[in-house]
Amino acid sequence: MPVDTSTKIGAAIKAPTRRSGALAVILIAQLMVVLDATIVNIALPKIQTALSFSRADLSWVLNAYSLTFGGLLLLGARSGDLFGRRRIFLAGIALFTVSSLAGGFTTSASLLLLARAMQGVGAAFASPSALALLMVMFREGAERTRAIALYTAVSIGGSAVGLIAGGMLVQWTSWRWVFFVNVPIGIALLVMARRDLPETDRHVGRIDFPGALTSTIGMAALVYGFVRAASDGWRDQGTVIAFVVGVVLLATFALVESRAATPITPLRLFADRDRTFSYLTRLVLVGGMFGMFFFLTQFLQDVLGYSPLSTGLAFLPLTVALFAASQFSARVLIGKLGAKRVMVGGLSTSTVGLLLLTQVSETSNYGLVLVALLLFGIGNGLAFVPLTSAALAGVAPADAGAASGLVNVMQQVGGALGLSVLVTIFGTAARSAKAHAVAGPRGDAHTFVYAADRAFLAAALLLVIAVGLVSNMRSRPRVPDTVESAEIAELEPVGAGG
Repeated sequence: MPVDTSTKIGAAIKAPTRRSGALAVILIAQLMVVLDATIVNIALPKIQTALSFSRADLSWVLNAYSLTFGGLLLLGARSGDLFGRRRIFLAGIALFTVSSLAGGFTTSASLLLLARAMQGVGAAFASPSALALLMVMFREGAERTRAIALYTAVSIGGSAVGLIAGGMLVQWTSWRWVFFVNVPIGIALLVMARRDLPETDRHVGRIDFPGALTSTIGMAALVYGFVRAASDGWRDQGTVIAFVVGVVLLATFALVESRAATPITPLRLFADRDRTFSYLTRLVLVGGMFGMFFFLTQFLQDVLGYSPLSTGLAFLPLTVALFAASQFSARVLIGKLGAKRVMVGGLSTSTVGLLLLTQVSETSNYGLVLVALLLFGIGNGLAFVPLTSAALAGVAPADAGAASGLVNVMQQVGGALGLSVLVTIFGTAARSAKAHAVAGPRGDAHTFVYAADRAFLAAALLLVIAVGLVSNMRSRPRVPDTVESAEIAELEPVGAGG
């Protein structure tokens, strides 16, 4: 029996409590996925000792997650469009939860890397479906902007929260709890999602297997190339081969998508200039942000002598500033000043924060770092809300998952790209400084600070590029496609579907 459209509208709009519950599910899931990219950082020394990792292999505890997450995002996004987003979201969270449990119990390095890879697979299917569900549940405009503000605060602030949580768990319990902590959260999400998340209609079409294969392997090769460049250099044979494979496969992917009946990533998403610029801006912005986290974490521990817990807590002001600024941006500034001005102002503020970090020295105190973190948090909080809205504005419901997947792809690839570039700059500067440094701990600290200053400067230049990109976006957002009624009609009553 067909479902009356009015019933769907009632389920989608006249149940604010359930919609609030659905938003809570989406935010908690995104926090868990993003947090897992950084929570393991502080546990790495303990993991290395417990599972006998070599120093060279230890980076793969992070990279195994990044590779599968980044490589499978487009496939995960399109699967949600075709088979139902709640269904794919549940499957992704279930796999992520089981993999986290396995990672906590693992007794060997190889099994831990397998668990991390499977966590990435689960995240790649859950994350784009969560953002796509947010798109179809909230009307485009002020309502969606407020929801995106919360999503943005969680997505960006989650990285800092991961450092704090990792420090607490490692110092107070065991490194295994950086994995176990996901299990009760994942179980709660599965229960809440079945109750509160609506299912979306399945769209006619099949998985574009040539597109899925070329995009998945191409993205994985590209991410691997960036990861390899960070550890072995840009001229390393493995790095070059990975980049060649990635570029060739992604070029093939673009050709396949231009001819596919149901493409995994519709190329029409790039027809809008603002959307394309928003993707590129996210790419370079996240690259600078990941580099800041990477080097500042080491500076606090290795130069200033902070404990893991103290290091995590040092990032708390950034998280608070980011959350407050994102809410202020969504509720006040965008309506008064316009999205473009808010983005330019926010990214400029973040740039100043990174430039401040180029002034740190062996004798610096936390005061300078605090001011830099506050500026960076405020700037990112202001900019990310309109930036995410620009990436999703006017997207038809059938393409919501693909558009959401591209947002996450830019975040993953941007992080890997930015970090590899900055690590290379750091390494070159460190070799130069070491040639003139005195021997001993003091000389090591000077070498690190000198090289980190150069990396922070390069990160600031990435944000200057971001400012240039958003400055060339339209002053006023274009009138979005009329998709609101389609979005509402697409939703089944809460609890329907499998």
